[in-house]
Amino acid sequence: MKKRLLVFSTLVFASNGLFGQQDAALTHFIYNKQAVNPAAAGIDGDVCATMLYRNQWDRVNGAPNSVLFNAEAPVPFIGTSGGQFGAGFSYVHDAIGFNRQHNVLLNFNYQHILPSGWGLLSTGLGLGMVNFSLSPNWVPPTLVLDPTLPGNSSATGIDMNFGLLWKKPGVFYLGLSATHLNAPTLTVQSALSAAAGVGYNSVRHMFFMGGYQTPSRSLPLNGHLDVQGMLRTDMVKYSFDLNARYMMFDGDIYAGLTYRTGDAAAIMAGMTVFYNKAPFGAPGGMQRLIAGYSYDITINKLSTISRGTHELAVKYCYILPPPPVEKSKHPRYL
Repeated sequence: MKKRLLVFSTLVFASNGLFGQQDAALTHFIYNKQAVNPAAAGIDGDVCATMLYRNQWDRVNGAPNSVLFNAEAPVPFIGTSGGQFGAGFSYVHDAIGFNRQHNVLLNFNYQHILPSGWGLLSTGLGLGMVNFSLSPNWVPPTLVLDPTLPGNSSATGIDMNFGLLWKKPGVFYLGLSATHLNAPTLTVQSALSAAAGVGYNSVRHMFFMGGYQTPSRSLPLNGHLDVQGMLRTDMVKYSFDLNARYMMFDGDIYAGLTYRTGDAAAIMAGMTVFYNKAPFGAPGGMQRLIAGYSYDITINKLSTISRGTHELAVKYCYILPPPPVEKSKHPRYL
């Protein structure tokens, strides 16, 4: 397997251009919306931080490993009578073979309050940077190094995302977004010749997402059903994830299934580690910590050598108290 990966990498780097792979595909995409759609940052009205780790195709040499971190919150003291603002931070680290990719984004959006109780329509923009680096360990067939083989190198460029999200809290949401809008090209140099560099292109991706949940406590065990889907494409290939979770005991415990076209079927489970009054912040605030795990069963051509994919998710939220209700008073009783 190592020889196959080495041959593959050599052929790729010897070509005139190197095209970026699909953005990281996660089983817990339900906790990673703002990384691909800036309109989702802070739309739930809480201060949240999420950490995700994905070990893809376990025991396959050079297989992807990803670490992601997101933080989001409503923007205080800024708003209008017809809407509110949200902001977020997203960091993604991908390691695939010799390659390392880092994406850092600041997300900002405006959430317009729709009439007649139809929820929020959010428009968001993400601005940040993408870094691509190589740390190869080539084993040339002769003692003379091939000048077309890139060596240790790194390149950085500007990155931009855009998104729209319509959400009716507790019922449904629909989203459309595009990542790497400016499609930055990063040049990494050859080990022996500066003129023999290769280009890494961050390809534009489109994301369509949506979800629906049944009313809370409408099913046995004080539960409800939460169904979410995501379609991602670079306009050449497509991938679709469908996730269904059964949320039990007011959402404190969940179990579910995920299917990803042409890649994997997954089982997942999670629970609320704690949910209590916060020791800090405004009176009435609450804090909640959720931990989840999923195991992907590989169904593509790697199924004979992969031992599946492991994914861990941890999400902490400080749930802001509702704003106080202002009551009018008669001047006589002031």
